[in-house]
Amino acid sequence: MAGAFYPLMMLRRRCSTLVACVLMVLSGGCSHQQGQDMVTQFSSARPQEFLQTSVDRMATLSMHDNLQSLYLLMSKLYLRNPDELRKSGFLEARIAEQQVRLAIEQQQPLPTLGGRKDLAALSYAMSPEFLGDRVGAFIYAIGSMLVTAHGNRLEFYMTDTIDPRFVSNAARNIEKATWLLSQRQNKDGTPLLFSNEISEEGSNLSFAVEFGKIVARLDLLTQMLDERYRRIGLNYAQSLLFLNFLPVQ
Repeated sequence: MAGAFYPLMMLRRRCSTLVACVLMVLSGGCSHQQGQDMVTQFSSARPQEFLQTSVDRMATLSMHDNLQSLYLLMSKLYLRNPDELRKSGFLEARIAEQQVRLAIEQQQPLPTLGGRKDLAALSYAMSPEFLGDRVGAFIYAIGSMLVTAHGNRLEFYMTDTIDPRFVSNAARNIEKATWLLSQRQNKDGTPLLFSNEISEEGSNLSFAVEFGKIVARLDLLTQMLDERYRRIGLNYAQSLLFLNFLPVQ
């Protein structure tokens, strides 16, 4: 297993060396503002970023931002549904949120869901039969679904592939989850979870807005991935059209 990661480790070391060399050249040969800006940009970049295409970098940032949106929604849901926090067994929302975050990012099961994840967890969490912390279960289900749709990864590099169909499906699932959140009720007619509110006292549509941001990021990433693979096909077709041989090294 260690041997399989050796080429990637060597490539990362070479990238680190390349960054150091570029910094030396820029700092020594460029005294104007443009050179200083380039030095600042290179110095703030992590060596791993040189193993990412622009689409890989965008996918990584999109995943990070989408999870942050989910965590913000979790915090807001706990505020609107204090009974769910008590069901979690924690006295502070911060601790309950941390447990859910760790389960999502480390791809571990959430005990209250009985090993369910993704869509199975979402259906169970939003059913009247579920008696546990519905806020944590709801957010975990969506988070695990996002991670699964991206190939079970949180960061992406040139050797990774992301299926744009699954990313697009995740966006549609988010839209359905938003609808479930606003429509599902208990037998007495009260919402399973309180979220958006429109009343005489005022309106609170912040939940719908934040979910909309997640959907927008997923749809944009889908378009970028489609274009990426379309260009690969076009480049190959152009090489055949103009009878160009493909490089081998």
